Amino acid sequence: MKKLISKLIITLAAFGSILMFIWPLVIGAGNSLTESIDQAHLSQSVFIVLMPLMIVTVLVEFSSGQISARQLAVLGVLTSLNAVVRLAGAGTSGIETAFFLIILGAYVFGAGFGFLLASGSILVSALISGGVGPWLPFQMMAAGLVGIGAAVLPHFKSSWLTRAVLICYGVIAAFVYGALMTMWNWPFLAGNGTDLSYVAGAGLTENFRRFVNYEAFTGGLVWDAGRALTTSVLLLLTAPALLATLNRAANRAGFESHRQ
Repeated sequence: MKKLISKLIITLAAFGSILMFIWPLVIGAGNSLTESIDQAHLSQSVFIVLMPLMIVTVLVEFSSGQISARQLAVLGVLTSLNAVVRLAGAGTSGIETAFFLIILGAYVFGAGFGFLLASGSILVSALISGGVGPWLPFQMMAAGLVGIGAAVLPHFKSSWLTRAVLICYGVIAAFVYGALMTMWNWPFLAGNGTDLSYVAGAGLTENFRRFVNYEAFTGGLVWDAGRALTTSVLLLLTAPALLATLNRAANRAGFESHRQ
């Protein structure tokens, strides 16, 4: 039952995170929210939801036996390490150095661990670098989704096949992350009355077309390509050694069940 509750919490976290991003596509015409919402209030609301969600995830994972005290120590070390690694290129010409460790950590340790590692390391790196702003809670949630997704990837005995799957996922995750980060503030930045603008109630297909045009026009896809390239190269170079190291840490900390 505890493990079932743990999986339910992670599923709800993923579903809620996605809804936080795609709100422009699901709000109907005439809804007062489309007129009263603004960037600051939206980011504050997400942060208010996100922080208790992280605490609940830790408590549920701990109580269900998915994360023990030793495993929390591993989470803390990897979160701190990834926060420092991210400072090497976060936000510079699409370079993103944090995703490869998020993907590898979640792949070895599981979805709950991956969500906490991703969102926690983004938060810590922002606090260290002064990169705190209305975008931060969305970066945390989007990175958390990357971690959850990596945890459900299939495991193979072949190291080359494992590396190929991780790299393919890294490319997809890079573009999905970029699209989500663009979508949440698209209505605020695209203006009104253009083919790129968000139109409340215009329908899912129409607004999605406008969003794709906005992504292409603003160069978001090029930026995401840089993130995909960085993540792919780092996974290609580090995956064999880091997977071996993380698997040894998982065995010592009692994470075997996540990798069955």
